[in-house]
Amino acid sequence: MSPERPIRGDFWIALTENLKIAVRALRAHKLRTVLTVLGNVVAVMSVIAVVSIIDGLNTYVSEKILEQGLRVIYVAKFGLITDDDAWRLAAKRQDLTQFEAGALQDRMQLAGRVVAQAEANKSVRAGRTELRNVRVLGTTEGYQSVGKYETEEGRALEDSDISRRRSVCVIGSEVSEKLFPQVDPIGKSIRVAGHELLVVGTVVPRGNVLGQSQDNLVVVPLGQFEKMFGARRSLTILVSAIPGVDLERLSDEARVVLRSARHVPLGAPDDFAISTAETYMALYQTLTGGIFAGTIGLVAISLVIGGIVIMNIMLVAVTERTPEIGIRKAVGARRSDLLSQFLSEAVVLAFFGGILGVLCGIAFALLIRAVTPLPASIQPWSVAISLAVASSVGLFFGVYPATRAARLDPIVALRQE
Repeated sequence: MSPERPIRGDFWIALTENLKIAVRALRAHKLRTVLTVLGNVVAVMSVIAVVSIIDGLNTYVSEKILEQGLRVIYVAKFGLITDDDAWRLAAKRQDLTQFEAGALQDRMQLAGRVVAQAEANKSVRAGRTELRNVRVLGTTEGYQSVGKYETEEGRALEDSDISRRRSVCVIGSEVSEKLFPQVDPIGKSIRVAGHELLVVGTVVPRGNVLGQSQDNLVVVPLGQFEKMFGARRSLTILVSAIPGVDLERLSDEARVVLRSARHVPLGAPDDFAISTAETYMALYQTLTGGIFAGTIGLVAISLVIGGIVIMNIMLVAVTERTPEIGIRKAVGARRSDLLSQFLSEAVVLAFFGGILGVLCGIAFALLIRAVTPLPASIQPWSVAISLAVASSVGLFFGVYPATRAARLDPIVALRQE
């Protein structure tokens, strides 16, 4: 039995040596190396930036939107409209009024509170100071239990305020700061659409949702709202669930009650819309999912282009180093040695592009978070996957140049000038 061919060092020593040779080869042509990996840099940067922004937005929306309506269903004339045809059909529906709100309150067994609301964007004035596009919300009793309207100073609207349509209001922190800077707003008056309202309380700051202030707000009794702006508008009815009841059961009961109250014929579609915070969250995730899918398509194109560039550069490297390959083969280098050497160079080249892409992607995401209201959350898994994919691209597109180098005839290679 013939003795086994001796192995030059163990696997890790050979791998380390190949990586050192690869790094030296790339450092010898710094500009070419940077230009070669631009495709990988763009692809990895896109993945890191998009994943960071979308994940940050998902977390942000979950915290800011879902927490405001986690146990509430919304009944409205239009609901969630995504196309023109649906909007035209919804526009033909009858308005929702306090009659429907009363029917839900009286007939539902699973509802905790039923609150009817209407809103409009109007100018609000106090003395010589005027604010434009302030959200004026008209509401019935129980508005605090179905939304985040915690009282900071003064008091909330009481049932007697709402039932007697008193000219009182609760204002958001932004309205309070701008109309009454360094002054206690409680007991002061503001004018909305020519009507004077007495401020009885302020709302705890609610922050921004996607750049839109939730504190630019005036809350008034619904009857007072209709006195100021008229009653010919459809209401939005908010229904909260009693403990232990899920929103699907609550929605089913509300649908039955409303179809009966509005005399919708059997088999006819609903002439109203019921939605939840999860409905809007699902639509949002669908939109961001589409954006992410589109980005992945662009990333794939960038990776293919980057891989082709890497393959071409590696073919150039093989041509430039043909004499070196001949010498190595002449002194006993095997095909596997040359194959692993050039594959290592291709992988290191692609991995270097991945590192640059990760750094650029993180910097871009942090810049977006710093200069815009969009949040960003760096995900370790996206970094790991990006680097793995970038290295795989180098491995895949480096196979042909490495194979070509390994198959060179040593005599022909030594004759090459």
